[in-house]
Amino acid sequence: MLAFFTSVVSIMPIIFLIIIGYLMQKFGWFENSFSNNISKLIMNVALPASVFVSVLKYLTVEVLIDLSNGFIYTVLAVIFCFVTGYILSKLLKVRVGRRGAFINMFAISNTIFIGLPLNMALFGEKGLPYFLIYYITNTIATWTIGAILIANDTTEKKVSSKIQWKKLISIPFTGFIFGTIFLIFKIPVPTTINSTLTYLGNMVTPLSLLYIGIISAKSDFKSVKFDRDTVVGLLGRFLIAPLIMYLVAKLVGILGMGISGMEYQIYMVQSSTAGAAVTPILVNEAKGDVEYATGIITISMLICIFVVPLIATIVM
Repeated sequence: MLAFFTSVVSIMPIIFLIIIGYLMQKFGWFENSFSNNISKLIMNVALPASVFVSVLKYLTVEVLIDLSNGFIYTVLAVIFCFVTGYILSKLLKVRVGRRGAFINMFAISNTIFIGLPLNMALFGEKGLPYFLIYYITNTIATWTIGAILIANDTTEKKVSSKIQWKKLISIPFTGFIFGTIFLIFKIPVPTTINSTLTYLGNMVTPLSLLYIGIISAKSDFKSVKFDRDTVVGLLGRFLIAPLIMYLVAKLVGILGMGISGMEYQIYMVQSSTAGAAVTPILVNEAKGDVEYATGIITISMLICIFVVPLIATIVM
């Protein structure tokens, strides 16, 4: 019961920020172009700064080596989720413009905006190394496979069936690459630069959540529809993804590399959080179905209030 209550309390500020963004847009505080401007600010400035600083702050080479087995579990789980989402998108004939968001719902968790505060609230700093393994896997998956799927899923007349390789090294992922280089080679970052990047990175969470609220207000909640694609996408996020993580844990256990205790608990909780808040931003950049992406992410935020505490209560 304590785990359930702690999870609910941790998620409420996130919901409040979405509501604030919604109300400010409704009150006419923002011009129509503001959502596009805030999207560019997050993608090109705040997010890469956040990723760079996070790598240097939370990771060490030693921790990365010691926890390397964790990548096996998380990578397998994410790959299976992508494959499952892709197969279902074909079977259900999910229309162009929302396929990328649909598949991403299966594989990509909201590790930054929801996962980290939840992890700290439930497990404290001692659970941070395990969280970082999932965070790194999720980050790489987001800006490689996830970003590519969305970039190639557009409602524009000119649709490319080829992988857009330039999306593989996106600006946010570049922040991760540079952060890793600075970490491995122990390159010092001047205090002024580090503070500047930290301030910029701290904008990611509030701006992304406000963005969801703004888009929701502009769509007048028409985006929040429980149609087939939305329902299946939500089932993928809150039922199929945790189930796949559970099965992967059992599979590697049979092979003699089983996981248990806090590591298992953290991976299960992270796999059941809401969809990534940056999904609508990526869909917007690709000129896809932003209303669908915003709607399913918004709904997942709300459902997450009940699902994550339940998962945490079961596994803890």
